[in-house]
Amino acid sequence: MSKPSRIFRLQNDDHLGRVDSSHSPNEVIELVGSDPLAGRVQANAFLHTTLQSNRFKLVGILVTCCFLLFLGRSAQLQIVEGDTYAIRSDANHFRTELIVPERGIITDRYGITLAQNEPMFVLTMTIADLPRTDEERGATFEEIASLVGLQRTDLDLLYSDYINRPYDLIPVIEDIDYERAIRLAIEVSRFQGFQLETKTRRSYLSSIPSLSHVIGYTGGLSQSDLTTYADQGYRPIDEIGKTGVERTAESLLRGIPGTATYEVDARGNRLSIVSKQEATPGANISLSIDADFQKYIEQQLQETLDRVGATNGSVVAIDPQTGAIRALVSMPTYDANEFVGGISADRYKTLLEDETNPLFPRATAGEFPSGSTFKPFVTYAALAEGIVKEHSSFISTGGIQIGQWYFPDWKAGGHGITDARKALAESVNTYYYIIGGGYDQVTGLGVSRITDYASRFGFGEKTGIDLPTEADGFLPSKEWKEEAKGERWYVGDTYHLAIGQGDFLTTPLQMARGTAIIANGGQTFTPYLVESVDGFGSTDLADSTFEPIQDLDPFSLLIVQQGMRQTVTLGSARSLSTLSEKVAGKTGTAQTIGDRPYHSWFTGFAPYDNPDIALVVLVEEGGGSNDAAVPLAKTLFNWWFTFR
Repeated sequence: MSKPSRIFRLQNDDHLGRVDSSHSPNEVIELVGSDPLAGRVQANAFLHTTLQSNRFKLVGILVTCCFLLFLGRSAQLQIVEGDTYAIRSDANHFRTELIVPERGIITDRYGITLAQNEPMFVLTMTIADLPRTDEERGATFEEIASLVGLQRTDLDLLYSDYINRPYDLIPVIEDIDYERAIRLAIEVSRFQGFQLETKTRRSYLSSIPSLSHVIGYTGGLSQSDLTTYADQGYRPIDEIGKTGVERTAESLLRGIPGTATYEVDARGNRLSIVSKQEATPGANISLSIDADFQKYIEQQLQETLDRVGATNGSVVAIDPQTGAIRALVSMPTYDANEFVGGISADRYKTLLEDETNPLFPRATAGEFPSGSTFKPFVTYAALAEGIVKEHSSFISTGGIQIGQWYFPDWKAGGHGITDARKALAESVNTYYYIIGGGYDQVTGLGVSRITDYASRFGFGEKTGIDLPTEADGFLPSKEWKEEAKGERWYVGDTYHLAIGQGDFLTTPLQMARGTAIIANGGQTFTPYLVESVDGFGSTDLADSTFEPIQDLDPFSLLIVQQGMRQTVTLGSARSLSTLSEKVAGKTGTAQTIGDRPYHSWFTGFAPYDNPDIALVVLVEEGGGSNDAAVPLAKTLFNWWFTFR
């Protein structure tokens, strides 16, 4: 095909038809006009164009801008974001996975296994390996859902929840039995992005369910957990301590994860291992708990509850010399094994709606009026402050009258002449009204000094035990009452506080620590459960740090100890005098709201001369102290003296 002819216009009619010999035959020259020079055709006529010069410049600028834009984008992709895209490219070829170590086991102080690991199978999904198109992925979800008994929407929800974690193993179904796992391993192998994995599940000593409040349980990580622990390498398939020791000792029990880098094919299948860093196993933990004692207490407490027609109670046993918790029982309780692998919504709802609240750790988080078990601490405060002396006595005639108000003793006709030891032994309310709020010529402690001394024994604040759920109790004040109730503090409020009633609240654990401080001669400490750790270098945690209470008065404390001993020999807990070892203690009957039965309390320690146990018993709405708490305490002391 010939090139298109080029046309030149000449305006001079005289030169029409004259053609420069330098032009080819296909080029036609048209003469226009009469200028004799118009027919002179120059060599640069070939470059003539109809475009305006400013348009030419604009095109040039646009071309230059496009070039610079493409150059900048190329620099961004290759230089600025080069590492990111290199990682993505490698992720399609290499895959680094965490090696989760074996979780440490938990034993009691004598080596009885309380929590261990069992193998299990889990079906997982890896989003990066799923089919790319919505249609193909949807078809895969339909088949997998039908295969494992799920709804398609279950898989869609997992996909949307973890879309930003494309290379994590997302658990689809856990705790698959062996026979089903074998079948699934074959059936899911033809689906991209799904695989069968092995992991371990926690198993707890089911014969002592009350340990569930102590040990707690593990569970899968929620979205918030994954965010909180993002820098610690947790994955959606992993387990984490949710409550109890499992939670507080999580960093010890979990260990240190390792890593393994694999070469993978386009479907995410492992081809070969490139590198590997071994994991460090979780530490094994020994608790201070005596499992046999815990089990015995659980059985005896349940029998007591059944006998008196109550449902709730708690027992705390602590070593006053070390701070070690020997038993921590809250009733009713639950089985932590129900939570392993996820509890059903219906079952969880049933536990939550149970009026007895079995999930609630009453021994550490329950707050109760103490009744007369608070009197030893008020006695010490009055002696230490010089309100009374060792033999200072008052006459109990059955109560005292303040204006129109009458504050009674529990014993009709009163207790007669009463000093500090007898006041404790027989729980004489009149004595505590006087030393607490004052009467006649006696100036009492007042609310501020009572709460100040109570705080020295640990009331009104958490004990610091290595558990995640603990209440701090409550010490009332004049300022609090004015703000909360809109009324001033009356002397009657102080009377009630002095006998452990009114607005004062304590946990059984706080009462146990306070009693242990009396037993060990006034040394404060932090109670503990984790006694030793075998892993990351063996660690013995058996001794707590002991410090004397503020401005310790040893003689005043000795009088309190003697008064508590007299409670057993001559006073309100005489039934304990037949035990093989000397016991000191204090009974308590705490009023409840309305006309419901009283709370039944006992707190004490033994052996009296060299105590190795402080024991607190609370039977909620169990009646008088000798109806429930004291008989149970006698049974528990007897077991301790016999077997430990």
